[in-house]
Amino acid sequence: MEQRQLGRSGLTVSAIGFGCMGLSYGYGPGLDRQDGIRMIRAAFERGVTLFDTAEAYGARNEEMVGEALAPMRDQVVIATKFGFRHGNPDAGLDSSPARIRLVVDKALRHLRTDHIDLLYQHRVDPHVPVEEVAATVKALITEGKVRHFGMSEAGADTIRRAHAIQPLTALQSEYSLWWREPEQQLFPTLQELGIGFIPFSPLSKGFLTGAIDANSQFAADDFRHVVPRFASDMRQANQQLITALRQLATAKGVTPAQIALAWLLAQRPWIVPIPGTTKLHRLEENLAAASVGLAESELQQIEQQLLTLPIAGDRYPPARAALINR
Repeated sequence: MEQRQLGRSGLTVSAIGFGCMGLSYGYGPGLDRQDGIRMIRAAFERGVTLFDTAEAYGARNEEMVGEALAPMRDQVVIATKFGFRHGNPDAGLDSSPARIRLVVDKALRHLRTDHIDLLYQHRVDPHVPVEEVAATVKALITEGKVRHFGMSEAGADTIRRAHAIQPLTALQSEYSLWWREPEQQLFPTLQELGIGFIPFSPLSKGFLTGAIDANSQFAADDFRHVVPRFASDMRQANQQLITALRQLATAKGVTPAQIALAWLLAQRPWIVPIPGTTKLHRLEENLAAASVGLAESELQQIEQQLLTLPIAGDRYPPARAALINR
């Protein structure tokens, strides 16, 4: 698979990474431990070198990543995150230095490693100056426990303040054909500072695969159950985008998901999406998108269609939306 460098950091990873969240969190029960390990190793065997987890996804998630990648630890980049009180997104934020250190020490045990390649602040904590957060991560880098610093869902001003203390390697935020705000708000800053960009939900929590419509049902423990954009009427309103994607995909002999991922890769050379899945055929479909080239005429066609297809619904319920730093 094509390799990409995250900004000017020197950290090189596969053009498409693997988001591990859904293996055990967010979309229902996920996989049992051994099936999760097999899925992670299948991704590695197919060229993936960036694997993304977090304290908030549960100890089982980090433990699966650690066990799966232990035999090839020196060939992969493992990213994890801190930032929530007790590791629970519903309990509020906590990026105090003591909490950061506690999370890192637990993650090292769970991940069966002596260092974290990329450590993110999961959400910006308004009660802890970002300079203090960056200084703590800088100390952890000096100590050898962490290699690179990242942030998630941080605004441009906050990124600049953190970067001045400890240079960021990557920003992780939502970005897809369904959510393009980072282009205006973040890309100029990332380009200037030499920071890579890791889009999460690059397939819009499955919507851009074309497998979800107004009649789809979500379990009570599936996060999409409470996401405004996934309400039945919003899914119906957004079907025009899927129709347009299907038409382009059919003409090119690929899938809507592959078009969506190829479009992301075409936006900037320092973008590395991290789609996740619990199904092998979806994994292979996603990774094949790295070989799907979009001509300039096709990119222009997509751009014109997006201009005429307004997206309906908010991407987070109010409580989660309040955690986003702008």
